[in-house]
Amino acid sequence: MSRTIRTGNGGRTTGLPTLEEVAARAGVGRGTVSRVINGSPRVSAETRALVEAAVAELGYVPNRAARALAGNRTDAVALVVPEPKDRFFAEPYFSEMVRGVGAALADTEMQLLLTLAGNDRERKTLAQYLAAHRVDGVLLVSMHAGDPLPDLLEQLSIPVVISGRRSADETLAAVDSDNFEGARAAVAHLTARGRRTVATITGPLDVYGAQRRLDGYRSGVAGAGLDDDPRLTAVADFTEQGGRLAMRKLLEDRPDLDAVFAASDVMASGARHVLRESGRRIPDDVALVGFDDSAVARHMDPALTSVRQPTEEMGRTMARVLLEEIAGPSPERPQIVLPTELVVRDSS
Repeated sequence: MSRTIRTGNGGRTTGLPTLEEVAARAGVGRGTVSRVINGSPRVSAETRALVEAAVAELGYVPNRAARALAGNRTDAVALVVPEPKDRFFAEPYFSEMVRGVGAALADTEMQLLLTLAGNDRERKTLAQYLAAHRVDGVLLVSMHAGDPLPDLLEQLSIPVVISGRRSADETLAAVDSDNFEGARAAVAHLTARGRRTVATITGPLDVYGAQRRLDGYRSGVAGAGLDDDPRLTAVADFTEQGGRLAMRKLLEDRPDLDAVFAASDVMASGARHVLRESGRRIPDDVALVGFDDSAVARHMDPALTSVRQPTEEMGRTMARVLLEEIAGPSPERPQIVLPTELVVRDSS
């Protein structure tokens, strides 16, 4: 229903309620109304209820096109994964992350654009797209040290949230799992079961999360009074083939090993194949623990003990933080670390 409102020059015209009228009715500022309408969680429940009541009373309907134009908004965010396509589709971690992000954006007007940037050509195209400010914000997943994408986004003043810090001194908003404690708990579990020669297969060490899992492994080994033999550590790349190659090297260097902590379920799957090929029984001869608690862990034979990281919740949290940054950047960028949990199954 239309209503008569007063224009700035004293004339009269017919139109719909404005954002300013909603703010006046709710007794809050225009920016607060904007945050509520855009789904930002940076509003108290009481204030949100006041704004929603004012919207209902006045019959306010957001004009998406006008709002986007006036605020230089696109109503779109990009989820960028700087990894090759084969890794993206092989690892359950990425699909769970996308599911979490999508769930958090489902009740907003934001569109989600999934972008893979695993080679130089894709990265160049992405950089051009971002430089044109075609999205309101970016979610970066699977960051390697030295990756120029985060710095590019900062230069372009595009809000960004990353999954997994790049270092202990991360300056961008980030959501991570407690990689250190998860790995330490895995090793503590193995040593409590009587294992004394515990090996590890790490992810690439230019990924901070992989480094923290290695740190946690070393802490667990030290806590059990065991020697940190470098021959018990093999670096891989979070792929099944990487897990196979690393397991072969570990068996060559320390054939007496009696447990393996792999820094991902996918690598643990590769390690399992090699252990069986070598005649080792799991867990009788060698206990095996992974990280992620993905579908891979549940479907292995025997079922894999794994460190559960809340991947979907990480995706939801990243999206919520990004919406906050888009609605109004915070002077202190949040660094959120979610807890992990060891799920014990038959492999250990």
